[in-house]
Amino acid sequence: MKILVDVAHPANVHYFKNFIFEMKNKGHEVHITARDKDVSFLLLEELGLPYYNMGKGNLGKGIIGKILYVIYADFLMFKQFIKFKPDIVVSFSSSYAAHNCFLFRKPHITFEDTEHATANMLLYKPFTNMILTPLSFYKDMGKNHFKFKGFMELFYLHKKRFIPNPDLMKSLGIDISKPFVLFRYVSWGAFHDIGQKGLSIEDKISLISEAEKYANVYISSEGELPEELKKYQLKIKANDIHHVLAYTSLYVGEGGTMASECAMLGTPSIYVNSLPLMGYLKDANDHDLLHHLSSYEEIKERMVSILKKQKEVPNYYKSQRDKFLEGKIEPNSFLIWLIESYPKSKEILKESPDYQNKFI
Repeated sequence: MKILVDVAHPANVHYFKNFIFEMKNKGHEVHITARDKDVSFLLLEELGLPYYNMGKGNLGKGIIGKILYVIYADFLMFKQFIKFKPDIVVSFSSSYAAHNCFLFRKPHITFEDTEHATANMLLYKPFTNMILTPLSFYKDMGKNHFKFKGFMELFYLHKKRFIPNPDLMKSLGIDISKPFVLFRYVSWGAFHDIGQKGLSIEDKISLISEAEKYANVYISSEGELPEELKKYQLKIKANDIHHVLAYTSLYVGEGGTMASECAMLGTPSIYVNSLPLMGYLKDANDHDLLHHLSSYEEIKERMVSILKKQKEVPNYYKSQRDKFLEGKIEPNSFLIWLIESYPKSKEILKESPDYQNKFI
């Protein structure tokens, strides 16, 4: 079988890397198309996965530049379809994969977990054969919508797939016997980020000063840090960040993906964002693993409270994680079955959604 996997974001590399390796080991041919977003290319290169460069994700500033990019990416993907001739395509909400699948009459299996990405949904939904979302996804995506018992982050952070490495932490110079806080700053460049903004530089500096009273501090950032914050910058391979998240006492960041990753690992997080919570993040919030805040004073107060609780009740958040993930599937095995058995697998799931329990 010839499988095309489209990668539009660094998180997508993590979602599909185990699936790609396993499908290759089973004798399938896998071709990757990837957008130049943050560390996507670096992640693929560190994993030794060749890819086709789909460009930067915009052809100018603002929404017009993003729309122009969709047209451009449709053309690039068209050329890849002619060259590779895929039998089936897997993506995370890729409109240009969907358009070409419709044109070439090939099945498009996509994942989605971002309810407010409405504009992009309009671009791919009519041309997609199967849209898979977590159970917590609260929108109805129509007749081709299927909810799986899991989260995207379990593709790479399920206990069968990921074991935190204390030796790696030692090599990074991080003493895991002492508490530390990881701050994460994003570029605010995604389609659904338009009109959003994070904390000011002054707020960030003040929060770091407060956190240092209780723990060591490290920063991960999509963009260039101001001079006064560079001493905190974490120097690490892109693929190793999840080991840091597993050991940190608290994550404070503007990136929802890392906040969700923390929930999978039993690490408390403060998610700094002015948008309403997406379903999968609300689920983590309801289990006290994620705290959705936007004002400086709220963040400061909650940060101190969590760091104190970590010291007083060390196993609290790991216990909450276990409750949170009870009954969830190992999604790689599920996806491999779905693709290898398609379209019969789609009919099975329509008739019996609980068939997926075989993959718990």
